[in-house]
Amino acid sequence: MTLVRLSLTDFRNHAGADLAAAPGLVALHGDNGAGKTNILEAISLLAPGRGLRRAPLSDMVRDGAHGGFAVFAEVAAAEGLPPVALGTGIEPAQPRRRIVRINGAPAAATALGEWLAILWLTPAMDRLFVETAGNRRRFLDRLVLALDPRHAQHGNRYEAALRARGKLLADLAAADETWLTSLEAQLAEHGAAMDAARLDTLAALSAELAGQPDAPFARPLLTLVDSEGAERSAPHSAEALKALFAARRRIDAAAGRATAGPHRDDLVAVHAVTGRAAARCSTGEQKAMLLSLVLAHGDCVARRRGQRPVLLLDEVAAHLDPLRRAALYERLAGQGGQAWLTGTEAALFDAMPGPVTRYRIIGGRIAAG
Repeated sequence: MTLVRLSLTDFRNHAGADLAAAPGLVALHGDNGAGKTNILEAISLLAPGRGLRRAPLSDMVRDGAHGGFAVFAEVAAAEGLPPVALGTGIEPAQPRRRIVRINGAPAAATALGEWLAILWLTPAMDRLFVETAGNRRRFLDRLVLALDPRHAQHGNRYEAALRARGKLLADLAAADETWLTSLEAQLAEHGAAMDAARLDTLAALSAELAGQPDAPFARPLLTLVDSEGAERSAPHSAEALKALFAARRRIDAAAGRATAGPHRDDLVAVHAVTGRAAARCSTGEQKAMLLSLVLAHGDCVARRRGQRPVLLLDEVAAHLDPLRRAALYERLAGQGGQAWLTGTEAALFDAMPGPVTRYRIIGGRIAAG
């Protein structure tokens, strides 16, 4: 999966930007605030979801623009076929409605996952293992989505049914039993599909990680646990989830939320060599485990989909020593695909093996080199 062209209009601090890229490594360098991460965020919107910052759409519009923005990309297709055109953005008349087009035709955002798998690491994710379970679930779901594009649709429908059930449970005595049962059936159907995909992804990742060396990037052992902290080893059936939701109506009504189910599970990581929980490891070890996980995930996607995901690595090089930095570049270049990296100094990318597409970002303007 390779972006051959990226075009931005009124996105963040970019009034207009046009970049061409080749397979391999793409290095973006420039001062803090120049707009490097904004380019990665724009690319992240070419996948289902809210992008790497999870920001409101209105926040992405350039200051002084007229209420809309556009992100357009051409993605390399099969040999001999023209590139696939992907576009997204908002219009001033409907600033809360995201527009998606594939080859010029309107499409749902979930359809983007059929064409492009994207995964990112940002400095904000360095504390993933010590932050909330919700952040780790979103990270896991991004991994799943790259392997199974249908995952976003199941997740959206599950969340919609969860919200509707919550409204009914707010007045349980007056709730329509038939409608409540129907909502729980929807929850069970989509929850079971989500759960199976998550466990399948973790199994594939664990197998891939088992074949990876323990250095230079620390290797994590991954498990999924439920809301009680019990390890999950087999997926829930739809019938089991339906029974779970029905049995917990009064508990959930009293709590004001659904207290059990796939939306309450958590991703747990342990350092493979030391056996220490990732949350108790050093910041450097946590960063190394994340890198190891992302690199292994790229191998999983390549095996499953026949193409590697596009990797977006924001300020990764600055936090690695020279040996690990060189090892990362060698690994990225050797495995193929396309990876976009940002850094404040061009020298951070001197050790990159070719081919490398290099851009300098200067206050929302883009120059080669």
